[in-house]
Amino acid sequence: MTHVAAALPPIVIPAPDAERLVLLAHAAAHQNPATADYLLREIERASVVDRAESLPDLVTMGCEVEFRDDITGQDRWVTLVYPQDADVTTGKVSVLSPIGAALIGLSVGQSIEFQTPSGGWRSLTVLRVRPKV
Repeated sequence: MTHVAAALPPIVIPAPDAERLVLLAHAAAHQNPATADYLLREIERASVVDRAESLPDLVTMGCEVEFRDDITGQDRWVTLVYPQDADVTTGKVSVLSPIGAALIGLSVGQSIEFQTPSGGWRSLTVLRVRPKV
């Protein structure tokens, strides 16, 4: 049976993050092509804004985000970081991971469904956001 993905929610990415993320995705294209391509597609479909300070419920780089895995029902807090700062043991998730690429640009209450590198499907819902300090 074929899986039909839900419609993608609208997302917003601050311009400085978008510029850096495009460079990151291009640099990672050879070693991590599926996730780099997914991240690029997310950036391309995003509304790019000058500043995110007026959008406190927005998932941006460096923020803490609580999300629910809609498949397992588990809630989890993570900090969205660049790959060099990622550390799963301390909850720092790379934006170049499938979960990180899915979360970037979402707002509280939004859900996104995405295909994992292994071919399975996941769905995440953003519950809360704490902006970076």
